[in-house]
Amino acid sequence: MKTLYLTRHGETMFNRQHRIQGWCDSPLTKRGCDQAREMGAILHERGVNFDTAVCSTAERASDTLELLLGALDMPLAYERLKGLREMFYGDLEAQQDFLAENDPEACRTYYLQFGGESSDTVRDRMVATLTDTMRAPGHDCVLAVGHGGANFNFLRAVTDPMPILNAGWGNLTTCVYTFDETQADELPDGQGAGPWNLVDVIRLPN
Repeated sequence: MKTLYLTRHGETMFNRQHRIQGWCDSPLTKRGCDQAREMGAILHERGVNFDTAVCSTAERASDTLELLLGALDMPLAYERLKGLREMFYGDLEAQQDFLAENDPEACRTYYLQFGGESSDTVRDRMVATLTDTMRAPGHDCVLAVGHGGANFNFLRAVTDPMPILNAGWGNLTTCVYTFDETQADELPDGQGAGPWNLVDVIRLPN
């Protein structure tokens, strides 16, 4: 059984400014950098030892990954994967976040009218990308740094996401999944069937 730690990047300038942040990017704040190091310290305490690291192509994700690995004293080479990018919000990119749709069901199609992605498209590319990553030889304990929306859509592919969302979905929220290679050709059904199983959620202390 393989293990995936899928985490959200640290706080960014756009997070602080309450702007919609999808394929556009903004730098980590000092707090965001500290959050990445703090999660690294938590995983170090737990004795986690990664053999593989990946992240989305956004700088906020790769910076988070580097800081987290630094706190673990684990200088792994890593790969940036387009499939782990945040949802694309089209014309709403970098706009104030009161324009965003927060209801998960409405989100499935809301951003299409602005030239963005559907959440089902995001879900499917996240599943495909992470499945390919976990199937690779030697990828037994993988750290992946992604984004709040994209990571949420992967979560809903595996199980009911609402209890986890309602308990807190802040920066560096880390979902821990097991991956069963013997079921790798099966698609998750959102109810626990398939190769993926959510086994833990790690959050930063308030």
